[in-house]
Amino acid sequence: MSHTQEFAETLALQCFAWLAGHEELLPIFMGASGVTEDDLRQGAGDPVFLGSVLDFVMMDDSWVIDFCAAHGVENDALMRARMVLPGGEQVNWT
Repeated sequence: MSHTQEFAETLALQCFAWLAGHEELLPIFMGASGVTEDDLRQGAGDPVFLGSVLDFVMMDDSWVIDFCAAHGVENDALMRARMVLPGGEQVNWT
């Protein structure tokens, strides 16, 4: 699977749509991130926002597994996509 910006944004958009389709999970994301409904509408085109969607979903293994199973991607696909989006770089402390 490719590690391009386009791949990452496409997968993150799919994840955003998956999140938006879960009525019990979306309000938790909104509360945790502080986004409004307007922010949700505008965020779909923002790689930084999409990275926050991936960060949120990756907080719970069951959410990752559910999303990946529903979209036929490997369980590490979200992590790989996150690494490509802004703010997802690995930090090297040495």
